[in-house]
Amino acid sequence: MKISIKAAAKVNLLLDLTAILENGYHSIYTVMQSVGIFDTVTIETNDSGEISLSCTDDKMPLNNKNTAWKAAEAFFEYIDKPVTGVNIHIDKVIPSQAGMAGGSADAAAVIKALDILFDTKLSDIDLYRIGEKVGADVPFCLTGGTKLCLNKGEIMATLPDFPYCHIVVAKPDQGVSTKEAYDNFDSAEWIRHPDNEGFLFAATQSNFDIMCKKAANVFEQVVEVSDRVKIKAIMRNNNAKFAMMTGSGAAVFGVFENENDANTCYNELSKAYSDIFITEPTKQALFIEE
Repeated sequence: MKISIKAAAKVNLLLDLTAILENGYHSIYTVMQSVGIFDTVTIETNDSGEISLSCTDDKMPLNNKNTAWKAAEAFFEYIDKPVTGVNIHIDKVIPSQAGMAGGSADAAAVIKALDILFDTKLSDIDLYRIGEKVGADVPFCLTGGTKLCLNKGEIMATLPDFPYCHIVVAKPDQGVSTKEAYDNFDSAEWIRHPDNEGFLFAATQSNFDIMCKKAANVFEQVVEVSDRVKIKAIMRNNNAKFAMMTGSGAAVFGVFENENDANTCYNELSKAYSDIFITEPTKQALFIEE
């Protein structure tokens, strides 16, 4: 049996770190939005009793260091059954070290695919618990849309859909490791925190203008991305409602009301960057291909 699932990337419309938990993890306050940039993950069962992994990106590890592999292991552990042979193939589009949850998206697709293939009929809560074992963003990547995510990211509340818009994403050659970003945050002497409550209230009212004014990412204060200022300037010069880094970086995204402005920005940025996308918000994260 075989199934293919398109797994969406995400951007952070708001991202703050509010505390360090007893287990050492940071407590986050973020509003995540799934966007129409997809990896395609294909899972096929076999009788080998082993996990195998292939990927179109030759930089990706093809072993238990890969989140997709970890997701398969976590699934079989959760249902308390030995690993049944599965082949996982990832057609990689979402850039790595971009703050766009590419690895988490792949893991979410694997979990969902295995639930379907093995007819386990797990609840959403069960799927989220498996996802938590793999990565903090995986529960969101199982559901997508527009969500407030708290604690490590596993506590989620559904918000009204982010208003339809055009989103341009550009990632410079530089990548940013999540560990480096959090270490930099921890060593910072002072952080200016966003107006989290103001953004959340605007989101509950679907007030697009106020959301755009209050959108912020604390990592921009502690993570150096060489081309971030340049990319943001180009986006703003093309009438972006706002432009900022997503996640811990290094991708930068701009939100546009006008499609022509978005296309002009995309064309200008594509002259300098190969990882460049023009997309829109999506209401879910996983799409099963027929």
